[in-house]
Amino acid sequence: MTDRPATLVAKLARGHGLSPDEYAALIDARTPALADELAGRAREVCEAVYGDGVFARGLIEFTNICANDCYYCGIRRSNRACERYRLTREQILACAEEGWQAGFRTFVLQGGEDPAATDEWLAGVVGNLKAAHPGCAVTLSVGERSRESYECLRAAGADRYLLRHETATAAHYRQLHPAAMTLQRRMACLSALREAGFAVGAGFMVGSPFQTTERLAADLAFVQEFRPEMCGIGPFVPHRDTPFAAEAPGTVELTCYLLSLVRLAHPTVLLPATTALEALDPRGREKGILAGANVVMPNLTPPEHQGDYALYDGKPRSSAGAARKWADLAAQLELLGRRLVVDRGNPMKEKTYDSL
Repeated sequence: MTDRPATLVAKLARGHGLSPDEYAALIDARTPALADELAGRAREVCEAVYGDGVFARGLIEFTNICANDCYYCGIRRSNRACERYRLTREQILACAEEGWQAGFRTFVLQGGEDPAATDEWLAGVVGNLKAAHPGCAVTLSVGERSRESYECLRAAGADRYLLRHETATAAHYRQLHPAAMTLQRRMACLSALREAGFAVGAGFMVGSPFQTTERLAADLAFVQEFRPEMCGIGPFVPHRDTPFAAEAPGTVELTCYLLSLVRLAHPTVLLPATTALEALDPRGREKGILAGANVVMPNLTPPEHQGDYALYDGKPRSSAGAARKWADLAAQLELLGRRLVVDRGNPMKEKTYDSL
């Protein structure tokens, strides 16, 4: 490392924050040696907060029907080639039951912005899950909704909500979404979620079309300021039936580099090694863990529908049962010196990292 990057790494590790210009300088200065340095520091910070534990979330993709038309997404409204489906309440509960028996204690209900997923219906599913599995955590990832909707879902027992901001730059947001969608609206939803009492997850794509170093730096600055309880960072992977079909994908290398930066900026964040990493590299999940991630999200969706929830091309899928997925993950993580834990993985809000 030259003096400048070394100074910035030390500053970030010590104070858990940089300016956007400083983040941009670190992004532009990246080398394999600097990436290794950041990953090593990120692992140390993660272990200081969470020990060797890695938290599992059972992902249930319950509908691929979506009213939105985001330019990068394979389940966008305009994609007529997408085979649409919607799981019943009974199917969702069956997926969760299998996951619970395997060891999963958090379930992530993810779907497109499906008009049929009303507050009443979703609240009912959440209530059923909580009743069937006392002590479980329920995470929702169902897009932009009203403040009243978020309050209703929180009152029903939902604990967490994932809503990736995708990019913190308004001009970039407009290049990735139709005019009806705005960054202002997305940020208002994130604020409303926090006010409703959710543990909130944000996040962004790496290598999306029109992305620049400065725009990535703005994403890091937003995460630093907003301090989401969770942060999903994954590489952009194009889908053949979208306007961005011919665009180059993001890289595992840059994604892992940014994972390390986020871990150092926000030590207590729950940071997934996302499925999109595996779409580009069979060892992508392992690389994410080694860069500072501490969450994995195996797919508990019925195998016959996993291919239909195709946000991007090459999305991994598996017909293995939940117990086999748990066992395989545990073995994989053990090789990395990590332990798959039967735990909800609550952020340590009661402590600051510096007090540990």
